[in-house]
Amino acid sequence: MSSPNTTSSTLASKRKTKKKQFVQQKVEVFRASDPVLSVLMWGVNHTINDLSQVPVPVMLLPDDFKASTKIKVNNHLFNKENLPGQFKFKEYCPQVFRNLRERFGIEDQDYQVSLARSPPIKNEDGVCVGLLMTSYDRTLVGKEISSEEVEEMHNILSEYHQHIVTCHGNTLLPQFLGMYRVTVENEDTYLLVMRNVFSHRLHIHRKYDLKGSLVSREASFKEKVKELPTFKDVDFRNNMQKVYVSEEEKEKILDKLGRDIEFLVRMRIMDYSLLLGIHDIERAEREEEEDEMESASEEEEEEGDENDLPPLLGSSSPEGISGYLNSFKAMGPGEFDPYLDVYAVQSVVGAPRREVYFLGLIDVLTQYDTKKKAAHAAKAVKHGAGSEISVHPDQYAKRFLEFISKIFAYSLTSSLYMGRGVKNTVR
Repeated sequence: MSSPNTTSSTLASKRKTKKKQFVQQKVEVFRASDPVLSVLMWGVNHTINDLSQVPVPVMLLPDDFKASTKIKVNNHLFNKENLPGQFKFKEYCPQVFRNLRERFGIEDQDYQVSLARSPPIKNEDGVCVGLLMTSYDRTLVGKEISSEEVEEMHNILSEYHQHIVTCHGNTLLPQFLGMYRVTVENEDTYLLVMRNVFSHRLHIHRKYDLKGSLVSREASFKEKVKELPTFKDVDFRNNMQKVYVSEEEKEKILDKLGRDIEFLVRMRIMDYSLLLGIHDIERAEREEEEDEMESASEEEEEEGDENDLPPLLGSSSPEGISGYLNSFKAMGPGEFDPYLDVYAVQSVVGAPRREVYFLGLIDVLTQYDTKKKAAHAAKAVKHGAGSEISVHPDQYAKRFLEFISKIFAYSLTSSLYMGRGVKNTVR
């Protein structure tokens, strides 16, 4: 059966496992003006619909970690003002990522709606090379990666999946949810979709990218004048920044971090960062009061206007990953749902500031290989042989863990952050 998307089109499909079956599109999909994003939205919508017709396997097999689905579209006329006439879409390891989404508590239909219901928002960060985007409901992040990183992802995917199974999804690692290749005008774009480390509703007021080194780890002047700069290790030290959480929360965080770093060392991965976002509750309360005053003023000028947005879809349709909150009472400043904001932790009672912290590991696809060794040699020449440059993944991990253990406000006993998992990692 042909879907509305393929009317007046010649669509060829290649699948390693079975012949392509087309299913009726379940939700209305809005297209992005960017052709790559348009094809991504089309492809995610199509492949999730298609995958819903495939039984969930009892267990994943080695071939599932190598599988892919490919769709090639020629002479495409539907929605031609936004979709290119010819394009290709490839999904990597669909059964594996479906299993990972389930383990991370994300329904396929919610994932589909979050990515394909409205155009993603491009992040004009200036830090990331290539495309970086956030889903319209701010629950997902899509990052452009290189073909080498696609290969590295394949190299670690089986071990990563096993790590997620072992820790029951309780991790600071990125939550990998899908990997795709979009081809427009014979140019390939590789995209990796992850859960957003930051909140879909709590605004981030300060953020840091921490690697545990002070060599060339200060935000540039150009970065610092941005509305929301990405500060680094030297800035963290100079700002005398601290993370104020309870002893129990510190122990949980460092325990998770120890297990995750042990996995990264085993995979010979380095150059990762801890992304730290800080939500200032008192500042958010002031901003909310200002917004309410502005809204009241606008209502006086334009009586009868509806300020509330309608539901994303009909009541019987999925509303995306954050959509179910629409039926709940509104949350106040500083409140979050741990089901959605899985990287969030509340500041301890009595802290100097009421804050919510978001902590997650990012950039975990750099394996220690020949290219990395060459880069290390170049840095050693520039900064000197005795400078703070790690040579191996285990040394990088040791330095990283030592730095992160000191970001908390109160000193910890060594038993908290040099436990069994971390000792095995950094010995």
